Amino acid sequence: MLKIGLTGGIGSGKTVVSQIFKNIGIPVFCADSEAKKAYYDSEVRKQIINIFGEKIYINDTHIDKQRLASEIFNDKQLLEKVNSIIHPAVHKQFENWFVKQKSTYIIHEAAILFESGFDKVMDKIIVVNAPQDLRIMRVMYRDKQSYQQVIKRMENQMKDEERNACADFIINNYMNIPLLPQILKIHETVASLT
Repeated sequence: MLKIGLTGGIGSGKTVVSQIFKNIGIPVFCADSEAKKAYYDSEVRKQIINIFGEKIYINDTHIDKQRLASEIFNDKQLLEKVNSIIHPAVHKQFENWFVKQKSTYIIHEAAILFESGFDKVMDKIIVVNAPQDLRIMRVMYRDKQSYQQVIKRMENQMKDEERNACADFIINNYMNIPLLPQILKIHETVASLT
């Protein structure tokens, strides 16, 4: 079973693309969703509290996402420290999920596929592209964030040119370019590799 990484800059439309793959019957592991769940793992939780203190969890149950984001996206060392806790937890979740799948290939969706090192365990990489101004608008609308907050998050991600240079497949998600034909072409190509 092939492991296909799916990535792209924030607001590029990875989630929409992964949903289409799901709709055509391909199992999708969403690393970003799993990373959010990892904060509630007892071992991860202890380590996060050691860094930020107990107030990083609201009512001792939910991670304070806004506080966490404002701290880590303004301090690269802090971001790296948190990533060194979260990435291994997500990798473990992925491996547990992967062994249960029955398909010719799976999709591993991750915003920071390269930055987290997950690209090294993928057989092929798909990159979803959209112009930066469109991505900024999408994220501002979706996450109710300011322009500056979105830019800060983008600064912590790989540049589009670097991501594209590492891609086996590129999906363009903007203007009037339909997604489905691009995805079906990739699906046929990947399925023929197995």
